[in-house]
Amino acid sequence: MALDGLVISNLVYELNNTILNAKISKIAQPENDELLFTLKGTNGQFRLAMSASASLPFLYLTDNNKPSPMTAPNFCMVLRKHVGNGRITRIYQPHMERIINFEIEHLDEMGDLCTKTLIVELMGKHSNIIFCNSEGMIIDSIKHVSAMMSSIREVLPGRTYCIPATQDDKLNPIEATEEAFMESVMTKPTSITKAIYTSFTGISPVIATEICYRASIDGDMPVDSLDADGKKHLFNNFSWLMEDVANHNYCPNIVTRGKEPVDFSCFKLSEYTDNLNRGTQSTDASLKPEDIYTMTEYDSISHVLEEYYASKNVYTRIRQKSVDLRKIVSTALDRNRKKFQLQEKQLKDTEKRDKYKVYGELIHTYGYGLAEGAKELEALNYYTNELVRIPLDPTLDAKTNAQKYFDKYNKLKRTYEALTDLIEETRAEIEHLESISTSLDIALTEDDLVQIKEELVEFGYIKRKRTDKKAKIKSKPFHYLSSDGYHIYVGKNNYQNEELTFKFATGNDWWFHAKGMPGSHVVVKSNNEELPDRVFEEAGKLAAYYSKGRGNDKVEIDYLQKKNVKKPNGSAPGFVVYYTNYSLTIDSDISGLTLVE
Repeated sequence: MALDGLVISNLVYELNNTILNAKISKIAQPENDELLFTLKGTNGQFRLAMSASASLPFLYLTDNNKPSPMTAPNFCMVLRKHVGNGRITRIYQPHMERIINFEIEHLDEMGDLCTKTLIVELMGKHSNIIFCNSEGMIIDSIKHVSAMMSSIREVLPGRTYCIPATQDDKLNPIEATEEAFMESVMTKPTSITKAIYTSFTGISPVIATEICYRASIDGDMPVDSLDADGKKHLFNNFSWLMEDVANHNYCPNIVTRGKEPVDFSCFKLSEYTDNLNRGTQSTDASLKPEDIYTMTEYDSISHVLEEYYASKNVYTRIRQKSVDLRKIVSTALDRNRKKFQLQEKQLKDTEKRDKYKVYGELIHTYGYGLAEGAKELEALNYYTNELVRIPLDPTLDAKTNAQKYFDKYNKLKRTYEALTDLIEETRAEIEHLESISTSLDIALTEDDLVQIKEELVEFGYIKRKRTDKKAKIKSKPFHYLSSDGYHIYVGKNNYQNEELTFKFATGNDWWFHAKGMPGSHVVVKSNNEELPDRVFEEAGKLAAYYSKGRGNDKVEIDYLQKKNVKKPNGSAPGFVVYYTNYSLTIDSDISGLTLVE
């Protein structure tokens, strides 16, 4: 992710063309570190959202509104008091920093026209929103930073505002000459990429890598590995990119890998686009679907930021929300796998039980002439026609020695029978837990997690509190439309798999599942028609994608008509058996399929 000075410059350019001279109609603070302005101007009404979140700071124009708390926080009240109904007269970015300044004209209590400045610093964990008067004194900020928290800069009411001391020796890339570039970048004892982004404000490692990539130079190489021509060529590519910034030749875009957004920029990132071209043109079977990137271009950088943060927030939030559930499943899996290994070892120890039975029989057969105090008996094993030496207890007679071996045999036999059942139970529990783990990987919303948690409660992995009510299930299976118009449904968890297969699907519908691994049940509604081959391929891709085999080169898929799928009595939800099926081997690329909302 590169919310760097170049993206900020694109954003400032966009804001100047949309909300400059707009009037502030409403000010809200929906979250502790977030503001939402409603603006009215000659171009219409706009909403400006900004956040000083340490993990995902942002600022963009949006069409979406957010509910506000019943009582407005102090910072929101201060802004309403000073700049409510004010007009934004200037929007600018100082020195290509990740900072946007909004100068706002308003009438004070005496009716005089005055100016205040709202400063939005989008600097990762140091992000802040600061409100200053015309003399640069801080009136208030969304985050207060005391001397105890930072020895470099205090952000408190009454203090004089100063730009964060990031790197005072950094140059403004827009103003950089060839001489300055050579002197600042090409003399550093580090890699080329690092030399670039540590020399200029506003340039992130992503952009530094992009400049090197455009120049066909390995950015990980040391600076002194370049000759004079190489340095000149690198500067030219740097200069051409800065010309695009100065001329506002932006190309806002988001890069995704599979369904997950991985990066965004205001310029095309050649490394990703080349990968995309290789992926679409390559016939190399080793190229996995998740190695192919997709780049989507947008007309607005605000749209890019809103889309990216919304998508990224889904993955981030769900991963955070599912941490506790994953830990419970992981702990239970580890415990059961250790138990399974121990049970298998104990089962292996019972393999000698038949030997003890034979020893007992041979002592009964040949022990009548055994001398008193004998320590062993040599006898012919009539089962294998081989001579065996049988150890004896010299203090016992032949009959008692035989009974001792029969007792060992019976004990190991009972152990074998008990362990056989226990191993099957443990194996089934491991398979069940692995299926829940796969469901957690598939989950996209909090409603999906609710159903998974309910399953963990039902099977005793989580204790239900007395005050807890059974959760209302809102999650529904994925619904896809095939290229030929057939409806395909994919269960997100074991309960949905059970529902899809045994309540929703009819006898002639087709059922798909990844062979020998946890995964979703996939049902194709056949409408009692013969399906085209392409539908089988697309349903197979979905079964591969929503399984533990996602990302493998190929996944083997079993498929058959639903009427041949059976559920064993007393088995866990989603567990099925079948005896006759077809198979296909396919990849897990579902990029061409349409998800029905």
